[in-house]
Amino acid sequence: MGKRRSEILARHPQYKIAVSGAAQVKHCCPNIKDISKGVGREIARRKSILVTGATTGVPYFAALGCKEEKGFSIGFSPATSEAAHQKTYRLPTSAFDVIVYTGADYTGRNVIMTKAADGVIVICGRMGTLHEFATAFELQKPVAILEGTGGTADKIREIATGPYRGMKRIVYDTNPQRLVERLIAEIKKDKKRSGKKRA
Repeated sequence: MGKRRSEILARHPQYKIAVSGAAQVKHCCPNIKDISKGVGREIARRKSILVTGATTGVPYFAALGCKEEKGFSIGFSPATSEAAHQKTYRLPTSAFDVIVYTGADYTGRNVIMTKAADGVIVICGRMGTLHEFATAFELQKPVAILEGTGGTADKIREIATGPYRGMKRIVYDTNPQRLVERLIAEIKKDKKRSGKKRA
């Protein structure tokens, strides 16, 4: 693990990309598992770290895809410990390289996870995903919406048309690979802007 971790950390550029999506996927598009895994694989191919809520469904599938591509993923758990993660919340551990036990329940975990990422990808989703999207939007983080996956992802274009403060940094696409590429381009722009502000 040490050698693998050092190899991963040596990659440049390296961004932290959160995948936010439904833990229960019955309402999502039929091929949601393959789509989510494909996004996880693409994040790994792009030499970025996958960030998730360490849960089932879309985040879990994305982590599996990332692992297939020998990428690195960090899960932010709502639980206080591994035991609580597995027994109380009934969440998996095997797909994630590192799990941070936030002890913040789902609502607090959503905020911590979203703040830890450089950008967020929304795939399908329910209310928790909407919360993560709203957090990323308010924090002015680049967000990418994978449309056609059902749930929250297919409602955001309408939701995000109202009044808002700051810049709108939302990318919409139906192609998973292109979506990851476009989000990374937005993250790069964001980093460049932040660098200029500090200078």
